[in-house]
Amino acid sequence: MRYVSTRGGMAPATFSDILLGGLAPDGGLTLPESYPTLAPGELAGWRGLSYPQLAFAILSKFAGDLPADALHALIDKTYTAEIFRTEAITPVTPLADNVWLLGLSNGPTLAFKDIALQLLGNLFEYVLLKTDGHLNILGATSGDTGSSAEYAMRGKRGIRVFMLSPHQKMSRFQTAQMFSLPDPNIFNIAVRGVFDDCQDIVKAVSNDIEFKARYAIGTVNSINWTRVAAQIVYYFKGWLAVTTRDDQPVSFTVPSGNFGNICAGYIAKRMGLPIRRLILATNENDVLDEFFRTGVYRVRKTDQVAHTSSPSMDISKASNFERFIFDAVGREPAVIRDLWRQIDTRGYFDLSGTPYFHTVRESGFVSGSSTHQNRMETIRRVYRESGIIIDTHTADGVKVGLEHREDGVPLLCLETALPAKFEDSIVEALGRPPERPTGYENIEALPQRFEVMDADVGKIKDYIARHAG
Repeated sequence: MRYVSTRGGMAPATFSDILLGGLAPDGGLTLPESYPTLAPGELAGWRGLSYPQLAFAILSKFAGDLPADALHALIDKTYTAEIFRTEAITPVTPLADNVWLLGLSNGPTLAFKDIALQLLGNLFEYVLLKTDGHLNILGATSGDTGSSAEYAMRGKRGIRVFMLSPHQKMSRFQTAQMFSLPDPNIFNIAVRGVFDDCQDIVKAVSNDIEFKARYAIGTVNSINWTRVAAQIVYYFKGWLAVTTRDDQPVSFTVPSGNFGNICAGYIAKRMGLPIRRLILATNENDVLDEFFRTGVYRVRKTDQVAHTSSPSMDISKASNFERFIFDAVGREPAVIRDLWRQIDTRGYFDLSGTPYFHTVRESGFVSGSSTHQNRMETIRRVYRESGIIIDTHTADGVKVGLEHREDGVPLLCLETALPAKFEDSIVEALGRPPERPTGYENIEALPQRFEVMDADVGKIKDYIARHAG
């Protein structure tokens, strides 16, 4: 399998070629020349596979240039009960009649990002050990990617992590989880601004080809293709857990900020997984919901991005959205370049009234948004009806998912974090704090280590240059 850029300016490359990188050299995002499709009977043959076995079956379709034994070993090393606290890795729990919770938050940082980033950390280490190389990872986080990446990369030889986060806009737990790591290869930068400012800096640095090469800059954000590929697996795992027929449709509801999680579901559908609907849920920052309803993709300025009780979705510019739009416009790089030029010059593009929006409508996406009051009510409802406490982001997904639920179609709600990460909101909703997993009881009391900086690309570059390996 070879990979191309959404902007059309990159020669076809292998999985190994793009593994360590983020943006393509032309500023676009990488994705396969064509998506692999399931052979007749292949899906049926996957019933009963363990999570590592299923992960190998799927990821080997995308990473064909890696030695099969090496990929197998890396997957087996990643997906263990010791790391994810359950043999199932992504357990499925009933919430209501034909409504299920797909548990994705059993990893070290209690967020779904662990599933991809634990694997990515092992893949990075494997490649760097083979080449005796080094890598300076630059990432942006609204709360969960940062801690998942840092826990995956801490102590790994040849790797340093520079993680940007919006200053004072994460939960207390999220902040402590990132900033309390003592490992000398971890550097936390709290940026005065919002997540989009952090993400813009990562893209600007990645687009500086000379700087990127000189300091061996890589990324762990979902602009890195491997992040998305690893997330495809749990859509198949969830579908297998709640179906008995190989043609049985299932719908997924997904809280979405940067479009990476639900992009993986879209690709699973393109591969042949019988997905009826991909239900996209936003919070008050409803840029993606607006697009799927109207065809207008309108990014918000920094001062227009709301700080909400589901802060990991406080995002206006959804990086992975470009991958989906690339398919929607017939994989025409010139169209993508023009659309993103429109975003840069006027802040939006409009596909309504075009054949492209018809393609969007036919893709299986529906959407909706949620407010603070909605998520508080949903947390109470789920707890009252099932005894399960869900976090605020998952609540957004459940709220919108139930609005689009169809009779006879199983609905899988993707759990994106454990409620312990958003304790203040759970106390507000239920009047008591959620239980914390062992080892996380007093995380906020640990010493914290971070730098506060302006959203200035030049200053961030200078900081990286001073501390890079």
